[in-house]
Amino acid sequence: MKKLYRSRKNKILTGLIGGVGEYFDIDPTILRLLYALIIIPTMFTGVIIYFIASLIVPQEPENGQKEN
Repeated sequence: MKKLYRSRKNKILTGLIGGVGEYFDIDPTILRLLYALIIIPTMFTGVIIYFIASLIVPQEPENGQKEN
């Protein structure tokens, strides 16, 4: 079973979008572009949601082994 983590290797701020990209097997660059397009018309509500999600989603384990 897959588990969502914030990425350690594919991160710009917190690794959240990189982790989502790894979880769904989607290029994180595409997700970052989509995220940027979403936060502009929503008056940056997405920024608040991003940082709340970053607090909730755990960091990827250092040894690279995912927990089951």
